[in-house]
Amino acid sequence: MNRFLSTALLAPAAIVATLPAMAVAQAPNAFAQVSQHLRAVETMTADFVQTDRTGKALGGQLSLKRPGKVRFQYEKGVPLLIVGDGRALTMIDYQVRQVSRWPIGNSPLSVLLDPTKDLSKVATLVPSGDPNLLLVAARDPKHPEFGTTTIAFAKVAAAPAGLMLEGWSVLDAQNNRSTVRLSNQRFNVAISDQTFRFVDPRPRTAPGR
Repeated sequence: MNRFLSTALLAPAAIVATLPAMAVAQAPNAFAQVSQHLRAVETMTADFVQTDRTGKALGGQLSLKRPGKVRFQYEKGVPLLIVGDGRALTMIDYQVRQVSRWPIGNSPLSVLLDPTKDLSKVATLVPSGDPNLLLVAARDPKHPEFGTTTIAFAKVAAAPAGLMLEGWSVLDAQNNRSTVRLSNQRFNVAISDQTFRFVDPRPRTAPGR
């Protein structure tokens, strides 16, 4: 389960595989629109459903606060949590009391968490069969193990900068695919910084030992 989680959430990528793959001309200002959307959204909450290559699905709630803060709170009974505190992404497995950390800048999630990032330098537009859908693919050649990230934005007039983050999916280095889809998106709502803290399950070492 750890591999599934870290692949789907810490290294997002190819939602395009589940969508019609017809070539459609993209607007020349698409990157500017995506960047404008990211700058306009200071916070966001949403429900998410994460599906792996075997069809296994887990749900939960996403909380995001830019720059750099994110929390994937899984449904009741799933002993896992992913939290970004602005510096690092941390995955906590409460079942085995294991904590793993990655610098946010080393994760494709940085595309979503850093509104100052120049997307034109790290991403490309992917043709879709829907004129109301923007697909932005990112792949770090220095970290091929992260796979390819394709993030989907729907064109929604009432959303910030006219875009709604719909989700993403992952095609990893082993050609395994997993997807994350969002619903009930809410923008610029109050989110406490306490949301991005967690209880460390690892046993503490006694003083002097």
